[in-house]
Amino acid sequence: MAAASKRERPVYNPAVLRWARERRGIEIEEVAARLHQVESRIQAWENGTDVPTVNQARMLADLYSRSFIEFFLDQPPAVKEPDLVPDFRSHRGAKVPREDLALKDIQYWAEAQRDNALDLYDEVGDTVPQFPEILACTTGADPEEVARLSREAMDFQIEAQLSLKSSELNRFPSILRSRIERLGVLALKNTALRDLGARGMCIAQFPLPVVVFGNEAPTAQAFTLAHELAHLCLHVSGIISPLSATSSAIEGWCDRFSAAFLMPRSAIVARAGAIPAQPQASISDGTLATLAGTFRVSQHAMLIRLVHLGYVQQSYYWGVKKSQFEEQEANFQSFGRADYYGTRYRNALGDLYTGLVMEAWSNGRITNHNAAQYMGIKNLQHLNDIRDHFG
Repeated sequence: MAAASKRERPVYNPAVLRWARERRGIEIEEVAARLHQVESRIQAWENGTDVPTVNQARMLADLYSRSFIEFFLDQPPAVKEPDLVPDFRSHRGAKVPREDLALKDIQYWAEAQRDNALDLYDEVGDTVPQFPEILACTTGADPEEVARLSREAMDFQIEAQLSLKSSELNRFPSILRSRIERLGVLALKNTALRDLGARGMCIAQFPLPVVVFGNEAPTAQAFTLAHELAHLCLHVSGIISPLSATSSAIEGWCDRFSAAFLMPRSAIVARAGAIPAQPQASISDGTLATLAGTFRVSQHAMLIRLVHLGYVQQSYYWGVKKSQFEEQEANFQSFGRADYYGTRYRNALGDLYTGLVMEAWSNGRITNHNAAQYMGIKNLQHLNDIRDHFG
């Protein structure tokens, strides 16, 4: 019997393979290392003298954040390049093309989910919720007062936050996210933000503005969500900078809003005592930890709040604690297993978006296939898991 002929590999367009790599700003050396190939093999794929296997091509698609099917196109696809929202990251120096492309991809993804959600509102016949006009302001407004109005608008009193048990700390960002969604905000999660040195991204397009937060510690996620809410009050889009005691005018106002929202002045005074005539030179780690735990915030955020209120000197933050906080935050790792596989999709898109998909699907306005596409799911069983657990 003659030996079986070698299975023919698909015919990919080598020009598209090269375009996808260059668009992501990835060097051939990195591709070779990630796929455990020699550099000459990657070059051969891109000049057409060799062809990757299907598994290798799919790995390339994942690495380049492109669709596998694009590799069969006659020419590189025309990709919509959004104008990147303002970048408020205070540490940022010269522009890094690869980093900007990654941020643009996140922004494009977030804007696509907003478009999907608006379509779904139309499908189910619901009115798109409007962000409360009473919260619209400028940086000339008192962040303490706007924070108070925001809590009232979302019906989230400080007592509800303080009453959370220690075991519920990891749920606090989800609780706050749900309250923000009640204001007509699409709250998304994208873990890639952290690797780009960004806390979050805010797209102030109304109705249905979008906030995107990353995979920080739960206490940091809560601060970022409140900070992004401040951006919406200002109607200012942006990439959110790392937490600091000083920053740009807009970021400074948003940080003060976030601190006032999560740690209202009256509640701080009730637990820390009256604000001293002169700030103290330092604060003990134990006292700082106790106050931070009471308000379910990070010690970093709590110390900045105490500095702003006049309890502690700025020099203690800058000279002693800032570097410690930054090292802790850089080393944070998220652990834990999702309750069911579909959780990852629901966590990324939020309950507002997921609820719209489930409603349209349950009412027969969209098909199983449509619902899976809206959720970014390939396995329909994961879609069924979300429906079974959503409520």
